[in-house]
Amino acid sequence: MRLPLAAGLLATATLAGCATSTHLSRSELSRVAGRTYVIVGASSGFGRGAALRLGELRANVVLAARRTDALEEVAVKIRATGGQALVMTTDIAEPDQVKALADAATRQFGRIDVWMNIAGVGAAGKFWDVPVADYSRIVDVNLKGVIYGSHVALRRFLAQGSGTLVNMGSVESEIPLAYHATYAATKAGVLSLGRALNEEIRHAGQARTIKVATVMPWAVDTPFFTHTANYSGHADRMVMMDGPEKVVQALVWVSLHPREELPVGWKAQMASTGHHLFPDLTERISANIHRAELAKGSAVAPTAGSVHQPMAEGRDVEGGVRARMKAEDARLRDKPKP
Repeated sequence: MRLPLAAGLLATATLAGCATSTHLSRSELSRVAGRTYVIVGASSGFGRGAALRLGELRANVVLAARRTDALEEVAVKIRATGGQALVMTTDIAEPDQVKALADAATRQFGRIDVWMNIAGVGAAGKFWDVPVADYSRIVDVNLKGVIYGSHVALRRFLAQGSGTLVNMGSVESEIPLAYHATYAATKAGVLSLGRALNEEIRHAGQARTIKVATVMPWAVDTPFFTHTANYSGHADRMVMMDGPEKVVQALVWVSLHPREELPVGWKAQMASTGHHLFPDLTERISANIHRAELAKGSAVAPTAGSVHQPMAEGRDVEGGVRARMKAEDARLRDKPKP
């Protein structure tokens, strides 16, 4: 029997208040030094932020993405702060390139301690308005690419007896969001992949030393929104957007304290818990909110974004989305009433 709505909302708020703290002490942070991290998707957003932070902590950081020049920028900053960096131009959707990435990391640093699959692409718009070619590429990168990276990483971890695999999911791994249908489907696949892999690792008798974690952020202000394909007619946006520093901190934390699923922050935790309690209601509310937010976005022409080819724009950790949203909201407030 379902809880009454008021009781369910109270339970959701209570659980959200218990969201996992990802703060690390100085002694914990010191454990990063000398460890080797492979970061797929290190040219911008979460991947760039994690790479820079790990470099500050004296890690060996292997930087992978399609944009070589952006990776070289990150490598220079890492070396300047005392870390070591290796640049490997990689398209995660190409399994041969993923294997070459792992081989290069092992040659350079001897082993891989943590592998992070962070690269991702998306598309906004009504499902039937987005070209099938874009959807195919989204699946290639977000799901098949994570499978390729996970396969290579786990083979290395099993051979050396330890390692942590971190895959980037989303709150959309749990709550499929209207107008992000295929993106949400791939992120749900990433979550299921992680759950299944942890069971196989347990059966292999390696569960104490080899872990698979899925990190699930709320909507975050990164260049993802600049890079996303968009056929909605409006710039994509989401209410109560987080800053990227929260997720960067969570990525470092989970590399030392791996857990199967990590919703990042109270909003992601509340959404996840709410969906467990009231799945249909949560999906309807989320869809209505996203539709309303899209309607507020600036007008944009149809674009494939960086789905098929990398873009020069959007090279930082932060994406400037919150500033854009603030300007859009101001224009709507100042718009004359009919």
